[in-house]
Amino acid sequence: MSIKAAHNVRSKTSVSVAALLATSLLAGLTMMPAQAASLSDLFGNNDAAKSKFLSVDQAFQVTSSSKATSAGTQFSINFAITPGHYVYKNQLTLNFPKGVRATPFTFSQSPVSINDPTFGKVPVFTQKNMVATTTLTSATGKPIKNAAVVIGWQGCAKAGLCYPPEKIKTTVNVAASRK
Repeated sequence: MSIKAAHNVRSKTSVSVAALLATSLLAGLTMMPAQAASLSDLFGNNDAAKSKFLSVDQAFQVTSSSKATSAGTQFSINFAITPGHYVYKNQLTLNFPKGVRATPFTFSQSPVSINDPTFGKVPVFTQKNMVATTTLTSATGKPIKNAAVVIGWQGCAKAGLCYPPEKIKTTVNVAASRK
């Protein structure tokens, strides 16, 4: 085989390899939109996924209110729960400054027990509206203005999505209890 013939064979082989690579690359690019659509479906970047899972703010509207009483400050957390969702009873927490005390929560509704894939058998609130109430008092017996309170809670969609734990910051005036 002459040098020129060997060069032609090598050139044809290089062209064939290049054509094969280009065809593979094009095939891969052609496949990408389908894969990207699947990822969009999974992570909620299209209308179908948005209709299946709501954002945490759409699924749960959480507000708080307070009222001075003779026992201290009645602090209430209202959960408006969208049907098909629930809030974990045992994930509801309050963090507040040193010098503030709180009574155990009372609830406007009774929780139901479910077998949760993450936490096992747990009490949850599935009702459309649930209020958790506590009484805050000052350990010193003096009122506390604008005490920082952090409400912690977590909820899930029955369709299989648990939202990350949420934290809501607010302030409350803690009235001195009158005995």
